[in-house]
Amino acid sequence: MKTLVLLAACTALCAGSAIPLVPGDNSHYVEGESRYIWMPDGEGVPHLVDLHEPVDEADVDPRNGANNQYWLFTRQNPNNAQVIVNGNVNSIRNSNYRANRGLVVLVHGWRGNGNSAMNPLIRSAFLDTQDVNVIVVDWRGVAGNLNYSAAARGVPSVGQFLGNFLVWLINNGGGNWNNVHLIGFSLGAHVVGNAGRTAGRRPRRITGLDPAGPEWGGNSNALRSNDGVYVEAIHTNGGRLGIFDRVARADFYPNGGRTQPGCGVNHDCSHGRAPDLFASSVRNNRFIGRHCNNDWNLLAANRCSGNSLNMGNGVFAKNGA
Repeated sequence: MKTLVLLAACTALCAGSAIPLVPGDNSHYVEGESRYIWMPDGEGVPHLVDLHEPVDEADVDPRNGANNQYWLFTRQNPNNAQVIVNGNVNSIRNSNYRANRGLVVLVHGWRGNGNSAMNPLIRSAFLDTQDVNVIVVDWRGVAGNLNYSAAARGVPSVGQFLGNFLVWLINNGGGNWNNVHLIGFSLGAHVVGNAGRTAGRRPRRITGLDPAGPEWGGNSNALRSNDGVYVEAIHTNGGRLGIFDRVARADFYPNGGRTQPGCGVNHDCSHGRAPDLFASSVRNNRFIGRHCNNDWNLLAANRCSGNSLNMGNGVFAKNGA
């Protein structure tokens, strides 16, 4: 059963004819109708995206996910990555990967890379609080495309290669699917959904951090509630940069899920708040949401009063109905 959860409050471009003037705050944007939107890159810098820009089919080759890189961090190497190469068993044996640890997998969004701010933020939160394997997925070969639509269409391939990599890793390096947690931000949220499906929906937990909204409403390749054993989403800029629809088993809408305190009309800020909230939840596990009984009016009015459920955190065996 899916769950709708409200989280109470937590602490001039072109004047030519080719591109019309677009408000810098995305206040004009309507999913499925608007053509232009400002999208932030991996460091939060906004870029104007034309959602009608033609896509070169070479950019969405289903083999592009083969360029994924997998960077391992552990308490023995918290800041210097060890590269695990799919198909090379020695790259596991010569690394600090340990089968008796939990496995956390982090996936960045559009125009990001393995060094994007969300990765050290969440990676350090886990390694400071748990002895785990953390794998950062660098998929810049696809995510780095200036054409947002091309990057979005490349998501299934990236996710499928990631899912196959995880199957190979656990088969050859050991591990337990009940201790696997996939975490993706923006486009990366849809990547981890595809990875979970490819891995037979065996990952114990999947977390989507403000799953990307433009071009994902009704998209069959979007994050789904059954992509893992327990799937959750944290919506911080729904209806603009993030998807507002329920996509998970438990969907959290902190502060109503559209704009976040201190961000005002800066949607990049609200979108980027999802990794911040999640990292904080791993360290402190103090964000408590309330079931909203599928009532959007109660959600908007901040009056949800159902059973409580913690948002985020680093508990592998987390459940939520």
